Amino acid sequence: MPPSDTHRADERRFLDERGSASATLAPNGLNPATIMEKAVRERIIGSYFWKEQCFGVNEADIIDRVASHVKFVGGTYGVSQTPSPFLCLAFKLLQLSPGDDVLGVYLEYGGEKWKYLRALACFYVRLTRKAEDVHKVLEGYLGDRRKLRRRGREGVRVGYVDEFVDELLVKERVCGTSLWQMPKREILEDLEVLEPRVSPLGDIEELLAEEEEEEENREGEGDGGDEEGGERRRENGARSGGDREEGETESEDDREREYRRRRRSSSEYSDRDYRRRRSSSQRDSSGDRMDVDRDDRDHRSRRERSDSR
Repeated sequence: MPPSDTHRADERRFLDERGSASATLAPNGLNPATIMEKAVRERIIGSYFWKEQCFGVNEADIIDRVASHVKFVGGTYGVSQTPSPFLCLAFKLLQLSPGDDVLGVYLEYGGEKWKYLRALACFYVRLTRKAEDVHKVLEGYLGDRRKLRRRGREGVRVGYVDEFVDELLVKERVCGTSLWQMPKREILEDLEVLEPRVSPLGDIEELLAEEEEEEENREGEGDGGDEEGGERRRENGARSGGDREEGETESEDDREREYRRRRRSSSEYSDRDYRRRRSSSQRDSSGDRMDVDRDDRDHRSRRERSDSR
């Protein structure tokens, strides 16, 4: 049974057919209703933005919703893990399944005016298109340097469109959504599915070779400067060595003169001390003799007095 062109306002059919064989698959072979995790889908369907702004919306209304309500790129945020308008509109695109012509308008004409519309279209391309188509489409926007607000669990930060596109090509989880595992570009090049990518900066190998040559030239200049500096250091060392020898001889003469001065002063001090000790000993000995003579005189006078009695 071919898919109906009539848009259904409710999402019951889209969600009820997510496991059936009659569900319309994305170009990469995945069911659009099951690309996002169940917990994320339930939060989106239960959110206020989805019930109010995504009811009965078609491909043209997506541009109006992005211009009016999308102020940042992100998945779920806050304590309650509220889905962002960006994520709700991405889920709406999975339901609408726009064609390549509509995506071209989102990416080119609308993307030049509304950067968040381009980011939304790149996110949808990464979710639904084949690996070679993802690389061909997204690599063209790696030169977009416009700023984006990125909001996550850690808060709001400033990012860039090219940074967001690079994350879609490299990372496995972006905006709270697990991306399907896409083969790397090297494998696709080996299978001759993709042509080797030419960087806007030029040939990477030539740039690396030029950088190596510049480093070698700088090292060579540095070695020559080191040799000249070494010669200067040796000359300065020889000069400082001669000055040091003269200074050492002067210091030795000063030490010898100081030693002689101290020796004379110590000898003079020792002579004075010897004379002082000798004079003090003589005074002590003379005092002792005077004491003995006084005692003898007292003893003789006492005997004389006793005899007279």
